[in-house]
Amino acid sequence: MSLLPHQFWQDILPPQAAPAGSFIDAYPATLPDGRQLLLPIRILPGDGTKAVASLIINQASFTVADALADGLADLLRPFAPEIIIGVPTLGLHLAPNVARRLGHSRTVPLGTSRKFWYDDALSEPMSSITSPSHAKTLFVDPRMLPLLEGKRVAVVDDVISSGTSMAAVMRLLAKAGIEPVAIGAAMLQGTKWHEPMQKWRDRIVAPLNSPLLEKTETGWVALA
Repeated sequence: MSLLPHQFWQDILPPQAAPAGSFIDAYPATLPDGRQLLLPIRILPGDGTKAVASLIINQASFTVADALADGLADLLRPFAPEIIIGVPTLGLHLAPNVARRLGHSRTVPLGTSRKFWYDDALSEPMSSITSPSHAKTLFVDPRMLPLLEGKRVAVVDDVISSGTSMAAVMRLLAKAGIEPVAIGAAMLQGTKWHEPMQKWRDRIVAPLNSPLLEKTETGWVALA
């Protein structure tokens, strides 16, 4: 199926067979219930032979956003989180939807815009695969710490890909004395995140997984 750029992330497709073979411009990622979401294939910088399947959740339809929030809430529920931390930027779009489904009344958002009352001791540099040359500084508002201390905390982001952003989140929370019981994302992308997140791999969950893709004569194929 070929879609125009604005048509991606708008519809959940009925259950299909597990994706196999080669792909041209879209990768069908499978939800836990077997339904699928077509993701556009984005060629990575470099020699043009590697690509990833992309998800930009704030461009998704409400139907898709709700399905991803439902799936992630179901996966986080066994960890019994008492509060959700949202990770900027797009994790802040997903976190409230997940928190509502878990019966929470609010989230605690991290930020990248420094307010004058913030404490530099509660900050951490952060970069991501989508903006590798635009490093940001991640902050936790010190006024929010009473909501986190002694609580079962889960961290929510949109996509975990290289793992560098989430590793920065974990370092920041460690500075605040917070150890999350779970880490959730709408999608886990490839396997590059395994190494930086090795310590926390047994508590990372996501309703979608997408592989690193390699170019062949017939299209893009998933790398093991």
